[in-house]
Amino acid sequence: MGRYFFNLHYGAGTGRIAIDKEGSVLPDAAAARAYALQAARDLVRCGRSDAERDWFACAFEIADAAGEPVLTVPFSETVPDAADA
Repeated sequence: MGRYFFNLHYGAGTGRIAIDKEGSVLPDAAAARAYALQAARDLVRCGRSDAERDWFACAFEIADAAGEPVLTVPFSETVPDAADA
């Protein structure tokens, strides 16, 4: 188990980021990716926001407890490819 931080990059081309200061304890990077995809789906499903209009231009940058980047999960990955459907 490790702590993973889900920093949200938003605002296409603006470089804005919302830092996750608490993180979540998860078994591994695969679980962190699944967690990020679910969180992204929840944000997209909630609809438009005053802060963000194009959720598919957003991404979670996942960092480990040492602050090292583990992986990036673009919100566009929440939509399955036509081949996957």
